[in-house]
Amino acid sequence: MPNGFTVNVHRYDPYKNFRFQVSLDGRVVMGVSKVGALKRSTEVVNYRSGGGNTYDVKSPGRTSYEAITMERGLTHDPDFEEWASSVHPHDGSSNALLAQYKKDFVLNLLNLQGQVAKSYFLMRCWVSDYTAMPDLDGGQNGVAIESITLQPERWERDLSVTEPAEG
Repeated sequence: MPNGFTVNVHRYDPYKNFRFQVSLDGRVVMGVSKVGALKRSTEVVNYRSGGGNTYDVKSPGRTSYEAITMERGLTHDPDFEEWASSVHPHDGSSNALLAQYKKDFVLNLLNLQGQVAKSYFLMRCWVSDYTAMPDLDGGQNGVAIESITLQPERWERDLSVTEPAEG
C-alpha cells in the first residue's frame, strides 16, 4: 500500500502546517506566523469545431496566481514596511522604486525535525496591502500582528529539494 513517502517508508503522517520559514533577500524573515495558501488557476477556453459542434472542446487558457497574505508579530524589523513603501512612497509621489518593489522569496515547509521537506520560489512579488498596526483592544490578550498581501507573478516548487531522511 503506497503511503506518499519514498525515503521514509515508515512514515504515514503528512507534514504539519505549523513548521515553515520564509526567506527574503537571502535571510530568514523573523516572526512570520502565518502564510496564505499558494494557489493558481488556469482559465478554461471553450471552443467548438465546425461540423462537430454538438459539444465544447476545452483547452487551457491563461494562468493566474492568487495573492498571498503573510502575518507576523509586530517588532522593530522594518522589512515589511520598507517593502510596502517601495510600491507607494511615504511622500505620496507615484514614483515606485522599480528596482526594489518586486522581490523573490523562498517558502520552506519543514518536517518536525526542522529539515526542509518542500521548498517553493515565489517570483516577482509586490505588496498590494500592508497593515502596519492591527486593531488594538485593551480587553484582549494577544500579539500585535502586522501583515502584507503579496501579488506574485508566479511560483514554482524547487525540485532540487527532496524528501529528507528522518530518524
